[in-house]
Amino acid sequence: MIDEKALYKQLRDPSTKEAAFTQLVREYQEPLYWQIRRMVLSHDDADDILQNTFIKAWNAIDSFRQESRLQTWLFRIAINESLNHLSSKKQVLSLDQSEAGAANALASDSYFDGDELQQQFQTAISSLPDKQRLVFNLKYFDEMKYEDMSDLLGTSIGALKASYHHAVKKISAFFDSID
Repeated sequence: MIDEKALYKQLRDPSTKEAAFTQLVREYQEPLYWQIRRMVLSHDDADDILQNTFIKAWNAIDSFRQESRLQTWLFRIAINESLNHLSSKKQVLSLDQSEAGAANALASDSYFDGDELQQQFQTAISSLPDKQRLVFNLKYFDEMKYEDMSDLLGTSIGALKASYHHAVKKISAFFDSID
């Protein structure tokens, strides 16, 4: 774990900014990648969004006001980039087509090595509305506390609990429908 206060000081100093940003990327690229990947499913899309996330962070680092942790700020950028990506894809495809496309993309993704049950689970998750999928992923995969999610997403804890509950019910209904 890095000392974010020390890293932030290095990021503000022009002589150490580049090295500090490299350290920031090394520290957070993997957790950010997996958060993005669970939202967009495609490895290539996740890589592109991760790169965009770090580009936006680099361009905005001087305006970072330390109202949150660097990690929280980076996750916000990554989540917004993921949601924007999903939104732009849905403008091109109808909802049914985009869900089927997501399932097909996952099945044909050479980086996905899960079995049929894992693929069905990911298909069920991909059928959730974007915000419910985000909350589900943060809670289920990242085991993030609702308080931390609230800080990250700017949403009340009650609303997050309700989103997670609805997501779990929809995933259960998905599996009930295929039995």
